[in-house]
Amino acid sequence: MEVLTLKEIKEAVHGEIIIEGPASSYCSVNTDTRKIAPGDVFIALKGENFNGNRFMLQAVESGASLCIVDEVIGDISGVRTAGVIKVEDTRKALLDLAGYYRKKLGTKIVGITGSTGKTSTKDLAAAALGSRFKVFKTKGNFNNEVGLPLMIFSLDSSIDVAVLEMGMNNLQEIHRMAEAARPDIALITNVGITHIGNLKTRENILRAKLEITDFFDSGNTLIVNADSDLLQDLGSKPYRVIRTSALASADYSASDIELGDEHVSFSVSEGGEVSPVRMRIDVPGKHTVNNALLAIACARLLGLSMDEIASGFGNLQKTAMRLEIIRGEKFTIINDCYNANPDSMKAGLDVLKNLESRRRMAILGTMGELGESAEEAHRLVGKYAKESGIDLLITLGQYGAAFKAGFGDDCFPFSDYEEATEFAAGRLGKGDAVLVKASRSMKFENIVEKLKQANHI
Repeated sequence: MEVLTLKEIKEAVHGEIIIEGPASSYCSVNTDTRKIAPGDVFIALKGENFNGNRFMLQAVESGASLCIVDEVIGDISGVRTAGVIKVEDTRKALLDLAGYYRKKLGTKIVGITGSTGKTSTKDLAAAALGSRFKVFKTKGNFNNEVGLPLMIFSLDSSIDVAVLEMGMNNLQEIHRMAEAARPDIALITNVGITHIGNLKTRENILRAKLEITDFFDSGNTLIVNADSDLLQDLGSKPYRVIRTSALASADYSASDIELGDEHVSFSVSEGGEVSPVRMRIDVPGKHTVNNALLAIACARLLGLSMDEIASGFGNLQKTAMRLEIIRGEKFTIINDCYNANPDSMKAGLDVLKNLESRRRMAILGTMGELGESAEEAHRLVGKYAKESGIDLLITLGQYGAAFKAGFGDDCFPFSDYEEATEFAAGRLGKGDAVLVKASRSMKFENIVEKLKQANHI
């Protein structure tokens, strides 16, 4: 992070200086007192079960040189080593400060959102762009109204392009993040039913995703996956729209697609003309083609050649627990435990279906935030698994009966992780393959670790 002065911070967060403190400039921001380093700006956030304002004095003791609070708790008259700024809302202050810093920095920003595929597309875009530029990409799941500002503060003037992921649970969340990040280019991967429990309709989900363009003008570009039905016709926009497709003609489209056990390869048409450079990406699944086309369109917009893009894909650094194929002595594990929704479940099952194996098993868990659609969504995933030729389905979580209703015989719902894992390990033989997938909160990586032990990995 580059240096910010006390005056800049005060004006950016629209705050009042309660204690000026000895420092006049700062170059790091933190919201977690457990990780405070000397010289940090501590921003005290509130949540449903915590109030960061209560830990302000602890932050000072740990070395924070400036604290931004929206509530003064306890006696702070003895504070001598740190400044204190009071604001109306520290969450808004965090975004406001990030927005100020982003404008000061001037780095090119690529924003990515969508119901599924955000992280994979982020990885692909960063890889493609990395063949020419110094690129920063969102770390882990820092893609919400707290995480995104922290990613912006991780930037400095040496970064050419930042690829920032934006997730949401409701309307206006991406709007607020977009106001801070001000992306130059936005990518939307698709519009599914994730978060439909909050947003009620897919049309509202589309509205929420399009908030990433709320601060666009004629100098900005939106790139969309036109294979997602609601992104096919967005009407007239005051900014440029580029469409990609793995199924039909588009600004960027794919042909001669080859789906391997652990990779995809395809040819790219740009404006109807097929490039002689064939793309290969070491990530399985047809959905990877859609994600890659978005990355290709973004990289071309920023001036990279097809050769540079192909070279960048060769240096792809994948996020852990995303369709990670683990081969052992007996069977193959597909570790896809990072997140789960209907579209990503189907994508994982497609990879399992295409994996060369003797028998195919899936261990699936609950998909969250589906509201009234949850029962039917789990049933349809079970049905899709059966239609995909999956031999055995093991489920954990509250929707076991719905999975079984869709899959039929050879579906075994469990409530206990140990029992489910032992059952699976006892039925996996040499040459078999198993997909392990659920929402992140279910911690299915524990199942993966036990299966690895059974597989002598």
